[in-house]
Amino acid sequence: MPAAARSTVPLIVSPAPEWPHRVLDVAALRADGWRPTPFRDVVLKVHQRCNLACDYCYVYEMADQSWRSRPTVMEEPVWQAAARRMAEHARAHDLDTMRLVLHGGEPLMAGADRLERLIGDFRRAFDGRTRLDVQIQTNGVLLDEPMLTLLRRHEVGIGVSLDGTAEDHDRRRSYANGRGSHDAVDRALRLLVEEPGRASFAGLLCTIDPDTDPIACYEALIAYRPPTLDLLVPHANWSHPPAMSGPTPIADWLISVFDRWYSAPRREVAIRLFDDLLALVLGGTGRSEQVGLSPVAVVVVETDGAIEQVDSLKSAYEGACATGLNVLDDPFDAALSHPGVVARQIGVEALCDTCRECTFRDECGGGHYAHRYRATNGFRNPSVYCADMLKLVGHIRARVLADLHQLSAAETA
Repeated sequence: MPAAARSTVPLIVSPAPEWPHRVLDVAALRADGWRPTPFRDVVLKVHQRCNLACDYCYVYEMADQSWRSRPTVMEEPVWQAAARRMAEHARAHDLDTMRLVLHGGEPLMAGADRLERLIGDFRRAFDGRTRLDVQIQTNGVLLDEPMLTLLRRHEVGIGVSLDGTAEDHDRRRSYANGRGSHDAVDRALRLLVEEPGRASFAGLLCTIDPDTDPIACYEALIAYRPPTLDLLVPHANWSHPPAMSGPTPIADWLISVFDRWYSAPRREVAIRLFDDLLALVLGGTGRSEQVGLSPVAVVVVETDGAIEQVDSLKSAYEGACATGLNVLDDPFDAALSHPGVVARQIGVEALCDTCRECTFRDECGGGHYAHRYRATNGFRNPSVYCADMLKLVGHIRARVLADLHQLSAAETA
């Protein structure tokens, strides 16, 4: 094994927090009949660096700086081990599908040759019983026609990060020299808007800024006709709270977009956050990490092969994602017993008393797990965005219930 493939990163730099690491009794849960949900998504950190310097990035700008001492790019023995572990996991749990998400840093910095070999090795690792879906999440700057042709050939869905209007995007998502990246992203998206690139377009990801015009942002995003849209709340927690202008700026921004989207004469785009909240209000389940109580079935593999929890936890503290496992030595099943993974899969049992007693418990689900962190006790707290979540969920519930009442009245008239 090349030396570059082995991690020099300490497994836990900061002390493990009380919840869940020192309190959650996984053995007792299993003895009582609880069983973990197998991983469905594997996020592969194919490149550790990025060609942008986004000011809100949780990888480079927040608590966990482990990227500094990891290999810059994933080497072949590591990705081949990850492919074997992923196929092994699929067979062990008889999964019909799994999803591989190529991520970074900026994954396109790995280069066309490396990406082609990597994708091919993952495809070959699966025997046909489980369908492997492959997706890449990119800032779009390096997406040109040759790269798009390669990704289309390997049936890779392409998600692109875009933060609204050109002015708003460039203010947050710039190169290290301060120059904005919108023009480059716009060029990439124009390749995806029309055929043959259209079939590869998986959607847009936008980190919201409550100081921007929400409707202008939304309309700038849907101008590219994305099939899906992810609206992400900026990462923050009780130990590193967000800079807020007003009591509920996140909710106010999202409610403006929701009302515009919900009232449109036709469905303009699938917005995962809103679709999930609508499903939850109606008694269904969601798929988003931001809301609801569904088990999180995502695992991350870093460039050195480390098996980690979802990387949004890097916003909490140094080593928050670590499990102490590596694909070179360990199966993914081993991570299913890690307290941090288990805490994301036990629903109501992971919530603090305040959230358990909340009228919006099942829809909100305590909010994003990373946003609950407090250095003194860990992750058993309400979200730092609790007031925003209550206002947003309450607004959506009220609109849905009013519409259902109106439909019911019309049917009985």
